[in-house]
Amino acid sequence: MDELPIAEFGFPGELRDKLVAAVLDGSKTTTTGLLQDYELDQEPLPVVGRRAAVVDSAGRRVGVIEVVEVRVARLGDVDLAHAVDEGEGDATVAQWRETHERFWHGPEYRGWLGDPAFTVDDDTRAVLQRFRLVP
Repeated sequence: MDELPIAEFGFPGELRDKLVAAVLDGSKTTTTGLLQDYELDQEPLPVVGRRAAVVDSAGRRVGVIEVVEVRVARLGDVDLAHAVDEGEGDATVAQWRETHERFWHGPEYRGWLGDPAFTVDDDTRAVLQRFRLVP
């Protein structure tokens, strides 16, 4: 596990701890990132078969996931299956969108981005991943 790239969910703290717990208990099998984040970090998009070590808020490697599907889509085109499988308790795409906009429009994300007025809309491109927890 030490040689694998790292998979981080959210920023360290309460949200990451909640998301990592959902990955480890199997209720979280999808995740969403903005395409611009990959471009800003000059990071390649994930590919099917890629494995990564999931880290908790303390930076400990607590599990391994393997990407089983990757697609780039408009936020306005995210489907219910993806939204529900994020494991955050959202029962509708509208709830999922509200939860994610709260993150992307929040001070941590906007601070990391360096744009205090950043907003997303239906045309914002997102990287949608489906993964499995590796036993």
